[in-house]
Amino acid sequence: MGGRPLLAAEPDAPADLGGPTLRDPLLEALRIIKIADAKGLQVRLMGGLSFHARCPEWTARVDRERRDIDLATRSKDRKGLQGIMEAEGYTADRQYNALYGHKQLYFVDTARGRPVDVLIDRMEMCHKFEFADRLVADSPTVPLAEMVLSKLQIARINRKDILDALALMSEYPLGKGDAGTINIDRILVHTSADWGWWRTLGGNLDKMRLLYNTEVTPEELDFRRPPKLDVRAQIAQLRAAIDEAPKSMKWKLRSQVGERVQWFEEPEEVGHDR
Repeated sequence: MGGRPLLAAEPDAPADLGGPTLRDPLLEALRIIKIADAKGLQVRLMGGLSFHARCPEWTARVDRERRDIDLATRSKDRKGLQGIMEAEGYTADRQYNALYGHKQLYFVDTARGRPVDVLIDRMEMCHKFEFADRLVADSPTVPLAEMVLSKLQIARINRKDILDALALMSEYPLGKGDAGTINIDRILVHTSADWGWWRTLGGNLDKMRLLYNTEVTPEELDFRRPPKLDVRAQIAQLRAAIDEAPKSMKWKLRSQVGERVQWFEEPEEVGHDR
């Protein structure tokens, strides 16, 4: 698999006085993933913490203890993960999980007031992508391409999400596989078949380039060393790839409508019992 042994020893650190869970949410997420691995379950890290797991030298970790934990798993591993979470001191939102548990689970570390979202099989926000058959490709996070997709599918992307994507693309090259590279073919699967995906992702690449060129400070992308890659070149390469790849008939028909019709979904906000 393409994942590096990131922070491999740290999840074995003893629990602190807050209860059975670890204070640092990244170490806690890796601890849960390690338990799941031992039981043969495919559970991977998503969300903002996954970018710190894959870019461990990135210094932008302000208020990391307040970060939520986002995990991804397969529907066949859902019950097993539920059992792990409850055994490890997490409280399930039973009403939410009963209603939406086929696609998402929600838990709270009550000792710390820290929520955990678990996506099952797919991410559905502004756009949708499946990941169930992709979790085996990398660890402890979802594959790098899916990390990029998770950020660049956001129609109204914010500065934090752009910085996450910039950090990852400063450290990992675009490539044809998942072994330490951002699998460009996995991105083209979406942008070549769906005009909406192409429009959102391409627009966000333009926003990344603009923000990097005009606003990003050295401290925001500090690795205590020069970045491994020229992120401007990475952005340009990915933008060229999504533009030049052959497009489906569905893509071509939708492109004729363009922005006259909204091309993305508005993410639904659902409350939780905590």
